[in-house]
Amino acid sequence: MAEENRVVLIGGHGKVALLAAPKLVERGYAVDSMIRNAEHAAEVEAAGANPVVLDIESSDIDQLADAFKGASAVVFSAGAGGGNEQRTRSVDFEGAVRSMKAAQQAGVKRYVMVSYSRALVDVDTLDPQDSFYTYAKAKHDADAFLRETELDYTILGPGVLTQQPASKRVVLADQEGNLSGEPAQGEAPNTSRENVAEVITHVLANNAARRATVNFYDGGMPIVEAIV
Repeated sequence: MAEENRVVLIGGHGKVALLAAPKLVERGYAVDSMIRNAEHAAEVEAAGANPVVLDIESSDIDQLADAFKGASAVVFSAGAGGGNEQRTRSVDFEGAVRSMKAAQQAGVKRYVMVSYSRALVDVDTLDPQDSFYTYAKAKHDADAFLRETELDYTILGPGVLTQQPASKRVVLADQEGNLSGEPAQGEAPNTSRENVAEVITHVLANNAARRATVNFYDGGMPIVEAIV
């Protein structure tokens, strides 16, 4: 497999990454999946990816750049999983920023960030004491940092993630995660994790949504038509 067709998935044992890996392989990419626990290697291999044991939380920029060298794209799909504010900040913001700097250092221009649909605005509406605030702040700040880089980025903002199979159809939301300009009431609509994996594959394989943020939920429009 040619080096220029290699994608590095950060958070390679995560549910979205495990769904994305075989789709990327099917489209002709070699996939390196970064994991922090070597015991997860077998699951990553079963998804068609090459496991790379490298912890985004503890690795430095040089280590990450070495892992990224020669790749065509980096996808950040890691997450601390909530529950620990310090670790959430460490992974979802600090680790993300190091990966962006490492991508630039390694000469990898294409970078896809898996964020969430209300990342731009939740920091302004949530009580800082809310248990979700630390995550919202980390994702907001990581996205903001990415927009200021020279990377050829795409920020993906799905809604509430589900285990439903991919429909390969979505509806686009505005920059605040709203549909048809109407403020969202309660939780955002659902987005299948497998649809997120489909969108990751689409934006990479078709060079779509460059230097753009795409907020989306499960809907009725084919991904290939909705995201260009």
